[in-house]
Amino acid sequence: MEVIIDRRTKRRRRWFRLVFRLILLSLVLAAGGAVALLSYTKMQGPPPLNVSQTTVFYGDDDSTIGESHQGQNRYWVELSEISPYAKKATVAIEDRKFYQHFGFDPVRIGGAVLANVRSGRKSQGASTLTQQYARNLYLSHDKTWARKWNELLYSLRLEMNYEKDQILEGYLNTVYYGHGAYGIEAASEHFFGKDAKELTLAEASMLAGIPKGPSYYSPLFDYDRAKNRQEVVLQSMVENGAITQVEADEAKNEELTFIRKESHQSADIGPYFQDIVEKQLIEEVGIDQALLEAGGLHIYTTLDPDMQKEAERWVEAEMPGDSELQTALVAMNPRNGDVKALIGGRNYGESPYNRATQAKRSPGSTFKPFLYYAALENGFTPASTFLSEPTTFTYDDGRAEYAPSNFNNNYANDFITMLQAIAFSDNIFAVKTHLVLGTDKLVELAQRVGVSSPLKTIPSLALGTLPVNVLEMVQSYSPFANGGNRVEPRFIRKVVDANGNVLYESKPKLEAVLDPKLTFILTDMMTGMFDPYLNAHTSVTGGSVAHLINRPAAGKSGSTSTDSWMIGYTPQLVTGVWVGYDQGQTLNQASDGKIAKRIWANFTEHSLKDDLKLAFHKPDGVVGVKVNPSSGLLATEACPTHRVMYFIEGTEPTKACPDPEVEGEEAETEAIEEETHEKKKILDRLFEWISH
Repeated sequence: MEVIIDRRTKRRRRWFRLVFRLILLSLVLAAGGAVALLSYTKMQGPPPLNVSQTTVFYGDDDSTIGESHQGQNRYWVELSEISPYAKKATVAIEDRKFYQHFGFDPVRIGGAVLANVRSGRKSQGASTLTQQYARNLYLSHDKTWARKWNELLYSLRLEMNYEKDQILEGYLNTVYYGHGAYGIEAASEHFFGKDAKELTLAEASMLAGIPKGPSYYSPLFDYDRAKNRQEVVLQSMVENGAITQVEADEAKNEELTFIRKESHQSADIGPYFQDIVEKQLIEEVGIDQALLEAGGLHIYTTLDPDMQKEAERWVEAEMPGDSELQTALVAMNPRNGDVKALIGGRNYGESPYNRATQAKRSPGSTFKPFLYYAALENGFTPASTFLSEPTTFTYDDGRAEYAPSNFNNNYANDFITMLQAIAFSDNIFAVKTHLVLGTDKLVELAQRVGVSSPLKTIPSLALGTLPVNVLEMVQSYSPFANGGNRVEPRFIRKVVDANGNVLYESKPKLEAVLDPKLTFILTDMMTGMFDPYLNAHTSVTGGSVAHLINRPAAGKSGSTSTDSWMIGYTPQLVTGVWVGYDQGQTLNQASDGKIAKRIWANFTEHSLKDDLKLAFHKPDGVVGVKVNPSSGLLATEACPTHRVMYFIEGTEPTKACPDPEVEGEEAETEAIEEETHEKKKILDRLFEWISH
């Protein structure tokens, strides 16, 4: 009997020893597996934290003008910039052992596994903050075993390579709070209109309860349910030792005010402008489009929000509401090339096509200032005269003819000065100047100041028949306003990434291309379009808007059958406006022809209302004398009508206006010469006919 008992005892001991060895072996294997797993995750290195963040566009005053976030409002903030209550509330409700575990909680996972096995569904989770952060970064939210395993691996990689506070910061900046708000900063602004660092205990506990069910627990959808969830959060904080029961009760009873702050809301100021910025960042700066759209970039632009609003205001006020007429506007600071306002069409929502940069239209007479500067550069002065009369020009060695006409066939039928030619926009004077100079001179000058569109050495170029865009015309007028410096249009000041690193920074680009003395003389002539005192056989082209301008300004209007332009400037601002139809329908000059001028005048005056009324700087070496604007001769008592005209010193007129008797004799002499000239032309034609 004792032998049998002894055998049973020995058998039982062998069984216990076997079980113990198996358990010990399992523990060793588990420990080895854990070490291997941790070593593997450590060797894998830190996972990339590619978090989609909102890219923000700023105006020249650093106010927000727009955003790019693919539907996800997200602003990354450092942990030190988040309210301590938000951190404590999140840890208390989501993961009380956050600072003790290595990325996962075996007890919680075991409980969740048992619950899921019993229910037959993967309905219960036990994710730690680290696991949730990993899911936000890399994984879907599907409740599958494969996803849980990958989540565990990512969690371990995070834990092995980042500090706990870094993980908590990442979680708070990626978790979804509903209403398109990703991260605590976006949520704080959306619900309470304040930065995350300003959240009170009551507000922080309310937000901490939302991620479990962003729609279900949103206080904007169901306030009572959200309050119940807030109470659970507060009690968890009490149990976790983060706050006292008294503090929890006070927070629970605190009345919350929900208000949205607009500082980070997309203001959509200057959408056409923002499109240009995005295009430049991708094509010229080399920033990847994915980074631009969701990389949390801070893009500082040159746009002046107040000027942009003025531009939009006057476009809306002046453009007819029941018409398909379109417009474009560009305003630039001529001193540094900063684009301050830009409109590419009447309604971006209806048509994002940017007519300021993409459309090319004939600029008409706004091209003439390039011609007249070239003339000044080649010996002409404001007092130079040509005969204004219907004229047919022969060119291409006599093989072609060109017969331009003045607006409404209005001619002086007399000699006029260059000053008058600009003020009246006389086409005959312009083409004569163009052909006398040589057609290559205008092309060279236009390209020198910034016109990049293709140009041809043809007579009609003097009248702006070849297409250009508004931006390049504004750029090309800038040297006239700044004393001769070509400027490159600048839209972007700098780009900063989510970590504060400057990815790109630009500086103004200026190049001296014109003579400051000649640019001042041309500018003074271009003020004549607003001077009714010059009215003679016709009126100055800017007379209808002269009363709207109360500061020194120069400019030139232009029109074709399908396009109406106005480009003008002060020392601080160059602005170009185009009005026309997309498909090139004919304009009604009586009603449509003055719109561009009115938009320009009102915008210029109101956008600069708080700026000094600066005069154009007169360089040394320029002299002003009183000249009769019709004859180009020094004004006297015999011809008292005068205007102070400017000249390079030594080129000013020296001959005075003649008295009536002398003038009559000269007129008779001119008539004889003209008759002889006409007879010569008839003989030339007869000889040409005989020779054929």
